[in-house]
Amino acid sequence: MRRKDEPVIKSNIFLIGPMGAGKTTIGRRLADARAMSFIDSDHEVEQRTGVDIAFIFEKEGEAGFRRRESLAIADVTQRQNLVLATGGGAVLDPINRQHLSARGFVVYLYAGIEQQIARTERSDHRPLLLQGGDRREVLQGLLAVRDPLYREIADLVIETDGRNARLLARAIEEHLGGSTVSS
Repeated sequence: MRRKDEPVIKSNIFLIGPMGAGKTTIGRRLADARAMSFIDSDHEVEQRTGVDIAFIFEKEGEAGFRRRESLAIADVTQRQNLVLATGGGAVLDPINRQHLSARGFVVYLYAGIEQQIARTERSDHRPLLLQGGDRREVLQGLLAVRDPLYREIADLVIETDGRNARLLARAIEEHLGGSTVSS
C-alpha cells in the first residue's frame, strides 16, 4: 500500500472518463507540468487513418472505430513517460482496460450528466451524439454502461463538475506526489 506522501511510481498517466470530462485539456496540463509526452487516443486514430472519427463511424460504424482505437491504445500504452487521454468508450474493450490498468496510473475524470451536456452541446464531432435521439438520454445510457468499467480500472477518481482544468490537474499532481501545476 502506498503511503500518502510517497510518489506514484508508474511512468504513464492514463485519463479515462466520459465525453466532456476534460481529459484532453487536463492531460495537456499534466504532461506539461511533468515534462511528459501527451497523446489523445482519438487524435492518434485520426492521424493513423488520415480521416476524422466521424468519417470512420460513417464508413465502418462504431465497431470499426473501436478496432482502430484498440490498436492505437495497445501501441501507445507501451511507450513510457506519457499522459494519454482516451476516448470515452475505450474502456468497453476488456483488452484496452487490461493495457491501461497494467501500463500506467489510471485517473477516472468523473463528469455528471449536466456537465457533459453543457460541454458537448455545441459539438459537431461526437458521432454517438449525432445519431439522433435525446442527448440527455444518450449520455445517461453511456454513463450507465461505462461508469462501472471506469471505476474497475481507476487508481484515482476525480470529480470534475464545477472545477476548472488547472485545479483538476493540480489535484492529480498532488495525488501523484509531484510538483503542482502552474497556471
